[in-house]
Amino acid sequence: MTHRTVGLVAILRGVTPAEAGDVATAVLAAGFDAVEVPLNSPEPLESVRRIRAAAGPDARVGAGTVLTPDDVRRAADAGASLVVSPNTRPDVVAETVRLGLESYPGAATPTEAFAALDAGAGAVKIFPATAVGTAGMRAWASVLPAGAALVPVGGVDAGNLGDWARAGAAGAGIGTSLYRPGDAPGTVGDRAAAFVHAWASATRQSATER
Repeated sequence: MTHRTVGLVAILRGVTPAEAGDVATAVLAAGFDAVEVPLNSPEPLESVRRIRAAAGPDARVGAGTVLTPDDVRRAADAGASLVVSPNTRPDVVAETVRLGLESYPGAATPTEAFAALDAGAGAVKIFPATAVGTAGMRAWASVLPAGAALVPVGGVDAGNLGDWARAGAAGAGIGTSLYRPGDAPGTVGDRAAAFVHAWASATRQSATER
């Protein structure tokens, strides 16, 4: 089983519709691969709509903290192309796949990771990443189908991003170390550029070592 490279996903928890378009545009311009608005943010679906309008039809715009198939449908109607969950629910994954969207369900154990992939997930969100660790992720990768994309989320920051890249992560979700509610788009864009540079450097090093 193989998947596309996931890359860096900006988790814009707490973003408001008024700022969503500008913040997301700054992050994507800095080189992030996708942005995600968790559904426990203020008016999240309106933020998804505004990001889609600002970023264009080809941008990878996601909804996060998606818990039910109905959430999936509402996110799709708002323009999301990526569905991210904190848990593994096969019916959520199945509905995401049925609608032609990318599915990143959360898993905390290899059993959940297998269930996510069996349901059709395009990648597995390792959550919380701090509990699994890079050694745990390597152990998962040794038993999961070859090429399964693993994406750590939860506690990933500038200090450990390189460790995850060198351990073989397909991408990473970056939250509070990138964006907090009220941060100016320019500030967030500068942080995003630093993350992109660190990720690129670490993945190049990892490729050389292999």
